[in-house]
Amino acid sequence: MKRVLLALFVMFAATAHAGTVEVYKFETPAQEARYKAMIAELRCLVCQNQNLADSNAELAQDLRQQTYEMIKRGATDQEIADFMVTRYGDFVLYRPPFKATTAFLWAGPFIILIAGLVVLLNMVRRRGRQVVAPLSDEAHTRARNLLEDPPEQNNQ
Repeated sequence: MKRVLLALFVMFAATAHAGTVEVYKFETPAQEARYKAMIAELRCLVCQNQNLADSNAELAQDLRQQTYEMIKRGATDQEIADFMVTRYGDFVLYRPPFKATTAFLWAGPFIILIAGLVVLLNMVRRRGRQVVAPLSDEAHTRARNLLEDPPEQNNQ
């Protein structure tokens, strides 16, 4: 009985994970190439770090369908991108244009890098300024005695 339940569980888990396979028919290879290029350049808003081509989210499926339909109607790549940006904002583009609202997206990594370098340089400078106090004669003698005659260890 346990084996039957396990087999059913595995079967249902596999079918639940399978998802749907989208098949789009294009009139020309150029349309198909444009479609693939567009879904590679548009970001999935649910996954945020995947493009539409790689995402299995429902929104990504809807956006792929919308892109397909717009290409079939003869829309240009710019028209498709403008439609997506109007609807979802600049974040839908993997390479958003540089403007006031996206300036931090472009400059942010450089700002963080410069701030990290400044912090690192300050740490190095502080360590360079630290003065190490010299050892007293008594400390030298104690250290020499420890190095020459290590304490005996009990092997019990």
